[in-house]
Amino acid sequence: MRVRAAIGAPTLPRRAAGYAAAGAMSLYLLVKVVWIALEVRHGTADWVLLNAVTVVMALAGIGLGLALAQPWGMRLPAWLVVPVVWISGGFLVSMLPYLIVSSLLAPGTPEPAGEPGLPAWETVFIGAGFLGMALALVVGLPLYLRDRWPWAFAGRASDRATDQASGRASDGAADRAAVGAGAGARTRWIMVAPAALAVLWTYWTAGGTAGLDPSAPRTEGADARLLLADSALCAVCGVWSLWALNGRGGARTPSWLPMALGFVASGSLFAWGAWKLLWLLPPGVYQPAEYRWLALAEHVVAVGAGLAMLVTLVRSTRPASARL
Repeated sequence: MRVRAAIGAPTLPRRAAGYAAAGAMSLYLLVKVVWIALEVRHGTADWVLLNAVTVVMALAGIGLGLALAQPWGMRLPAWLVVPVVWISGGFLVSMLPYLIVSSLLAPGTPEPAGEPGLPAWETVFIGAGFLGMALALVVGLPLYLRDRWPWAFAGRASDRATDQASGRASDGAADRAAVGAGAGARTRWIMVAPAALAVLWTYWTAGGTAGLDPSAPRTEGADARLLLADSALCAVCGVWSLWALNGRGGARTPSWLPMALGFVASGSLFAWGAWKLLWLLPPGVYQPAEYRWLALAEHVVAVGAGLAMLVTLVRSTRPASARL
């Protein structure tokens, strides 16, 4: 499928959001560069590799912000734009509920005794970087995606489900119904994994202990539960988005709503699942709160579910006239 988007000057809101995203992530990048320099200088380079990975991610975030603000961002190949947008939104936009609620509930949580906190400027720069980037992406990403792929956000979700079924078959009503039913069954199977993760994370948020390793360091408290609740919310949004795009969300549900929620939710499952796997795979680096085998299975399922959801969303964005 090759559909060219009209190249035009970005609107003022999109430019402002893009530059704000790049500026916010520059603050985070500055902190990481300082950390790496200090670690190398003091000979404590245990975290250099991890910080180097976050530096690359920060540079990608800055590049994404500039792409949102500049006309050349519309000319970038889709295979380059979609993964960066997807992972960035999954990492940051999905954290907005947590960042907002945690800032209201615990504005000044003291550091544990014996553990020095970060210098004030680093704390401010990191917080401003994450929150500023997330808020900027909430504005800039939908505008960019709408300008480049307008058909993906047009119409109603119920109409899109009907078009999907009719677009896959052209030999009569019986064939269209059979193909549509098969596509719906596949979508429902894809919904199983994020639904199971939502149930698991909600159970732990509510204080459940099954599956948690009693020998692991406990991460109880409002902050840990808020993180779990945020993850559960993303999984629920992902399930609902697939449900709605399958024609079950109501006749008046606009397509842009499940598309946007599903895009962020699938990116969150993939990005955070892959990030946590990077910590779990090397032995002895990180001890999760749950049993190690369960944590590995949990995050592998999250990565797979995120990818499957993205494929489903991308297929639903193709206009009928462009299907192969």
